[in-house]
Amino acid sequence: MFSNSNDILNLVLAVCVLALSFFLCWAIYYFIASIQKFYRITKRLEKIAGDVEETVGNIKSKFTSGATSMMMFAEFAKHAMDFIKERKAACQEKKATKTAKAKK
Repeated sequence: MFSNSNDILNLVLAVCVLALSFFLCWAIYYFIASIQKFYRITKRLEKIAGDVEETVGNIKSKFTSGATSMMMFAEFAKHAMDFIKERKAACQEKKATKTAKAKK
C-alpha cells in the first residue's frame, strides 16, 4: 500500500488538510451565526429606541398641550376674576347711590 515515506507524508497531509477544512467551515458557520444574532439584537435595539423616542415625543406633546391648556385656563380665570371685581364694584356703587339718595 505505502511504497515509501512520501506516500505516508501525502496521506498525513491530506488528512490534515481535510481536518483543517472541516474546522474552518465549522468556525465560519459559528462566526456567521454570531453575526446574524448580533444583527437581530441590533434591529431589536433600534426598534426599542424608536419606541422610546416615540413615547418621549408623545409625553412631550402631552405636556406642551397641557401647558397650553393651563395657560388658557389661567387667562380665563384672570378674566373671570376681573369680571367679578367689576360686578362687585358696580353693586357697591349702586348701593352707595341708593344710600345717598335715601339720605337726601
